[in-house]
Amino acid sequence: MEVDPSPSPPSSRPPPLPGYFDPESSGRREEYRRYRKRMSSSNVSPLLGSSLSKSSEARLLYDGGSIPRRPNAGLLLEDIKQEAQDYSNLEGLDGSRMFSSAKRRASLDGGSASDAAYSSGRQAARQTLKPVKMEDDMYVPHEGETSFTMFASLLDSAIQGLMPFPDVILQFERTCRNASDSIRSAATGKLRVVEDKLMQQKAQLLLDEAASWSLLWCLYGKGNEDLSEELFVPPTTSHQEACRFVAVDLTAQLCLRIVLWLEGLASEALDLEKKVRGSHVGSYLPSSGVWHRTQRYLKRNNNDSTIVKHVDFDAPTREGAQLLPDDKKQDELLLEDIWTLLRAGRLEEASELCRSAGQAWRAATLCPFGGIDMFPSLDALLRNGKSRTLQAIELESGIGRQWRLWKWASYCASEKIAEQDGGCYEMAVYALQCSNLKRVLPICMDWESACWAMARSWLDVQVDLVLSQYQTSRPDGRQLDDDMNGAQNSVGPESWPYHVLDQQPRNITALLQNLHSSDFVHENVSRACREQHRQIEMNLMSGDIAHLLDLLWSWLSPAEEDQNTARPLDDPEMIRFGAHVVLVLRYIFSDEIEDELEEKLVTVGDLIINLYVRYLFSEDQEELVGVYASQLQRDLCINLFVEMMELRLNSSLHTMYKLFLSAVEYLPFSSGDASKASFEEIIERVLSRSRQTKPSKYDEDFSDVAHQHHLQSLQKAMVIQWLCFTPPPSIPDFQMITGKLLIRALMHSNTLFREFSLISMRRVPELPAGPHKLLAILAEPLKQKENLISPEDQEVSDNLQEFEDWHEYYSLDATYRNWLKVEMQNAAVSPDMLSAEENDQAVAAAKETLELAFLLLKKDERPWLDAVESSPFEPSQPIFLELHACAMLCLPSGECMLPDATSCTALTSALYSTANEEDVLHRQLKVDVQVSSRDPCCIEVALRCLAAEGDGYGLHEASDGGLLAAIMAAGFKGELSRFQPGVSMAISRLDAWYSDGNGSVESTAAYIIRGLCRRCCLPETILRSMQACISLSAAGNSLDDCDKLIELVGSSESGMLHLFSQQQLQEFLIFERECLISKMELEEEQLSSDS
Repeated sequence: MEVDPSPSPPSSRPPPLPGYFDPESSGRREEYRRYRKRMSSSNVSPLLGSSLSKSSEARLLYDGGSIPRRPNAGLLLEDIKQEAQDYSNLEGLDGSRMFSSAKRRASLDGGSASDAAYSSGRQAARQTLKPVKMEDDMYVPHEGETSFTMFASLLDSAIQGLMPFPDVILQFERTCRNASDSIRSAATGKLRVVEDKLMQQKAQLLLDEAASWSLLWCLYGKGNEDLSEELFVPPTTSHQEACRFVAVDLTAQLCLRIVLWLEGLASEALDLEKKVRGSHVGSYLPSSGVWHRTQRYLKRNNNDSTIVKHVDFDAPTREGAQLLPDDKKQDELLLEDIWTLLRAGRLEEASELCRSAGQAWRAATLCPFGGIDMFPSLDALLRNGKSRTLQAIELESGIGRQWRLWKWASYCASEKIAEQDGGCYEMAVYALQCSNLKRVLPICMDWESACWAMARSWLDVQVDLVLSQYQTSRPDGRQLDDDMNGAQNSVGPESWPYHVLDQQPRNITALLQNLHSSDFVHENVSRACREQHRQIEMNLMSGDIAHLLDLLWSWLSPAEEDQNTARPLDDPEMIRFGAHVVLVLRYIFSDEIEDELEEKLVTVGDLIINLYVRYLFSEDQEELVGVYASQLQRDLCINLFVEMMELRLNSSLHTMYKLFLSAVEYLPFSSGDASKASFEEIIERVLSRSRQTKPSKYDEDFSDVAHQHHLQSLQKAMVIQWLCFTPPPSIPDFQMITGKLLIRALMHSNTLFREFSLISMRRVPELPAGPHKLLAILAEPLKQKENLISPEDQEVSDNLQEFEDWHEYYSLDATYRNWLKVEMQNAAVSPDMLSAEENDQAVAAAKETLELAFLLLKKDERPWLDAVESSPFEPSQPIFLELHACAMLCLPSGECMLPDATSCTALTSALYSTANEEDVLHRQLKVDVQVSSRDPCCIEVALRCLAAEGDGYGLHEASDGGLLAAIMAAGFKGELSRFQPGVSMAISRLDAWYSDGNGSVESTAAYIIRGLCRRCCLPETILRSMQACISLSAAGNSLDDCDKLIELVGSSESGMLHLFSQQQLQEFLIFERECLISKMELEEEQLSSDS
């Protein structure tokens, strides 16, 4: 298959993101820091290594410039039909782009991925992994491309090293958001109420998943923010000290990242609301907050003591009075929008909203010290620049003094507003500035807001505690931990932040527990803690990755009463999320990981990935399974691919080829690493299992046993198709791999041809399906054999020669059965009714049969299926020969004879009787026959004997398979003297090998099977040819061919005579007699005609 590689420029490896985080243990935190930069440039997984990926991008069937080569004509025709369907059934989401652009805050330290182009490179037949390309921070995929394909494409790019894993996390988040956007826009106004509600729920679930990916990036993907000394202009300020503290303290850094994550989600929600509804938070008329109604009321009447007497901003608090209800309501709406903007981290917008509403004084309370952003982050530090305002203030009053006064004033304002039953949003806005959680949480109606409020408050208090050390009146030697646990009697600003210490969590675990407490937060918040993605996010925050994996598997694993992991799954998005989380964590924890977590990522992680692969397979996404299956442990990967290949054996060539590509592109062809799967091992397992007896469900009367075995032989033949596909030229060693597959196909097909020949001895017109299916599959690949394999290799040459022999044999077999069919059709009609054309057709078929028979029987260079073989063992070595067969007992009518213990014992005795006593004793012959444990209609036959000169040692010149072949031939021909007459064995599987005294296999003994085939096939071929000769003689043709056959059998040079059994010789003599009679009759007719 022709492939256009389009490699992307390499990108640097993302910073390593460590494992556990425990804010209680500083030593352990240093050992497993989350926020450390990665220095490695490799993307190799510590658990599995990188999958063998090839960067390639295959064209479609026709790309306007060329038509790529297909492995065979069948696949080419299927591609044409499939592509025609694609153009006629092109689907999209109402023309909307599934993945629109979505701006994101700054990515990693090394730069944004917006200017890089990443390509996953692999494409399987028609449906492909689309190349990932990011330009100007946006990606527009192919119309109709699913999120599953997009996720696979992104992951594949990261595994290949084309994209850092932190960037992949961001792209996962963006994919979920854009997919949610598309669902919402596609469903708007076009569905029924119930359907619309379901679609909106699905869109919300995608947003929840996007939030989890965003948190994963914030905690484990985002690099550390280095604070350059150039940003610090001496003398230092309280804000600079706060930023420096947060940059080095892990607990503060955790809080900061959680706050930024939640603010980012809120900001995204505002953008989405503006896009969907067209509304904008803070859209007010100028000066709408200057209390016009109250002013007009005061001018007309000033007798109401509950109404303020003045309209300055301190009047309500100073006078203990209220504004008019309309102005108060307008004020509360303004403050609600201010709160919403603060919740989204948009401090500047909130301040500008205050000023545009005519409340510049309120903007000053949000941004004190001349509008400086006091949030302890690098972004705030950069926005402030080298402003000297705070330096000037703190040079006079001291570091942190004005900071404490502002916090204290905000605290007093929030408490005063609460006492006067003022507006809840105004109270919360001021309470937020001073970490007064008990005044903030009442308006936090959702999980995100409550978590943000707690984390923001906890972060501010940690900063305040650090800055409190700069107080000149503070007693020396007092430690922060003592301060947090000690009681503070002072209520003034100098004792800040002890006024709000008791409201803060002590660690991340306490923060998460507070979210669960309905006494501490709104019931909606505690209820949301039970949602899946909220639980995922809380585990990520606490750093308990092991529990996260257990949690995911508990949701995804099949129920105890339904252990079928291949069943259809109800939550594919969660399965997809779980699989990608596992793979991302494996790579970002590659440098620093505990043994316990590593084991959990392997054991539980493989279960989740395996489940996702099975889901993709059930959805006919064969081209995607290789990305994930290649990341599994060796045995699991091999078993999974073997199972999938067996299930797709009866599918279209196109479907099979997709699965083939998925395996050959993502797995190494052969691997020296015992922990990693290889394509070669998978193919060997598939071939081996295809020859095993499959448990079958038969009719109650077992009337369909023969038909079931006929179907199994067809399945055996179809397995060879996996070896006949052409790998893409983009993979390394393409030519070598293609040649190896073809050689293996030859070897396996020869094995099957031997077995098929022993079950196609019956003289019936029906063609045996197995061997002719094999020949059809191998026809086209063998046309390329000169370019792929070297006949100089003796093993290759032998297999090619044997294949040619079988090709001749089955061509003769097909011709004979065609003649037999014509003969039987003619026999069913009165000779007077037969036309000359029908007689001529029978004669032509018989002549063709004889012609092919003599080509096979009288080969000049070497005899057919030459079984001459030199043993690899010396006579000094005690070597045994073993032959194992699985077979079905067939009555002369062709029906199955059910075996039992009695018949097995009788068959054992009959097989012993075919050998003489000397062989039984001196060669230690052992025969064992049992009913098969897999199929009650089959028997397992095991023969074993000691090797002898010419049969196991030295050169086997007889070319008849030796003792074991002679014993089994009697069974296959149905000529066992001490068994039921006419009962034969129809082979299902046949193997022979050399073994040592302990029964361990040393090597195969193919000469035994080939000799057995000669014993069975050559006599049958001669008998069939004699049958055709007699038919020709009846039609008045010469009997010269009959004489040639008699001469061939009687010749000592041909060695044919000893291949015949006693019954076959009797049948041959009968045919010879009929030939002589026909010859005499012809001579008499000639004499009478002459006279």
